[in-house]
This record gives sequence, C-alpha cells and structure tokens, in this order.
Amino acid sequence: MSVLDLSFSEAGEGPPLVILHGLFGNKRNWGAISKVLSKTYRVLSVDLRNHGESPWDEEMTYPAMAGDIAGLIEKQIGGPARVIGHSMGGKASMILALEQPDLVEKLVVADIPPAPRDSGLMAYVTAMQELDVAGMTRRSEAEEALAPAIPERMIRTFLAQNLAPAEGGGLTWKINLDVIEKAMPNIEGFPDIDSDHAFEKPSLHLTGANSTHVLPRHHAEIERLFPNSEIEAIPDAGHWLHAEQPALFLEAVESFLS
Repeated sequence: MSVLDLSFSEAGEGPPLVILHGLFGNKRNWGAISKVLSKTYRVLSVDLRNHGESPWDEEMTYPAMAGDIAGLIEKQIGGPARVIGHSMGGKASMILALEQPDLVEKLVVADIPPAPRDSGLMAYVTAMQELDVAGMTRRSEAEEALAPAIPERMIRTFLAQNLAPAEGGGLTWKINLDVIEKAMPNIEGFPDIDSDHAFEKPSLHLTGANSTHVLPRHHAEIERLFPNSEIEAIPDAGHWLHAEQPALFLEAVESFLS
C-alpha cells in the first residue's frame, strides 16, 4: 500500500487540527470553517487521494486513505492532532483513530457512521463521466448539462467545483472518476473492526437532524468502537451540516475541541 504525499492548505497557529473532506470534495470546501478555527488552531485542510490537488492512485480504500493522513500528520506535525472528518473523510478519520490512535488527540466525525451504507452516489459518477467537459469552457455549462441527472442545483455546483481548465483547452476533472467508480463498494462500505481496536480518546459524532446517514441503529456501533464518544444532532441540517448550519456546527466543534 503506497502512502501518498497529500496536498493541503495551512492557516493559523496553535494546536494542530486536520480537516478531511467528503467524496467529490476538496480542501477549499472548508474555507469558511477553517478561517474561524484558524483563530485558535493551526488548521491543515487536506485533499484526500484522487481528489483536488493530491495525487491519483488505483487504490481507494479507507486503510489507504488513513495511511496517507498518518503520513501527513507524522511529516507536518510530528505528533497527535485533533481531526475533523466529514462523510468519506469521516470514515477515513475513524480508521486512522482506530488503527493509529497515537496520532489522534480528539476526533470529530460529521454525519457518517462506522458502517456500510448504500449512498446512491454512483449516479453522480455516471453523470459526470458522461459529460463532454473537454468541449466546455465554463463550469456553468457543466452545471446546466448535469441538470437532467441531478436536479439539485447546490449539488451540481458542488460537483462542478472539481472542474479545472485543461492544458489543451476545455475543462478536465480534478477527481479520479474512473477509480472512484471502481472503488464505490469500498467507499460505501466500512472495514470490520473488532473491539480490541476501540478508540478510547474523546470523539464527537455530529449528525444532521434531517439527515438519514446516521440512524439510531448506528449508535451502538459508534459507542462500541468509540466508548468515549458523544453523539449530537445539529438542528435543521442535513448531510452538509457544516454548510447548512455553520454557526451551530462551529459551536459544537469548538466546545468539544477546547
């Protein structure tokens, strides 16, 4: 398993804090949250493998992602960090904490359980793959072309943030759609972990009150693997809780991390 040298942005001074985005995301998605947290922490916002400006690789598993993050923490921080992970990044952060607890001081997991889930996101991958982005010059063209497959404008705008100008003209995807397509069973799944690998340090598991990603039936598994955990719902928020209710998200995170 190769460890990739991940791209990241850095802001602030203080105790180190690593932020991990979800599937189809990148480090820039967390700009507003990072700006606030960087008043207190040294914030490292990361592009996970096959996303953003980080390298591409054929392996797209949670142990591989956790290995990349461990490498970044060891190289850039040299000791334990507070870690926030959303969705896919939340699963990667949980594997990191469970497998290498010495690198995680406190853990915040945003709206994802330590369990498999059929996300329905393969439809997004297919829609993006079918676009002729090489013949486009503006992200707005891609957003419009995605509309029949993805009616929600917010999601189309989010996905189109992964487009960049191509060297020979037109646009190109900055995410590795072919590998993500093949790895979707891994991304939607979660490795089997026995209780001997439980993470004993504090963890906060935030859910969107309107989201269906973390359900009451998942609480027992969270508590088994993270016995020093808190589970808290953010009101009037769905899966994108940090974007939909940033003030409430920050209030919960800052209270926990301090």
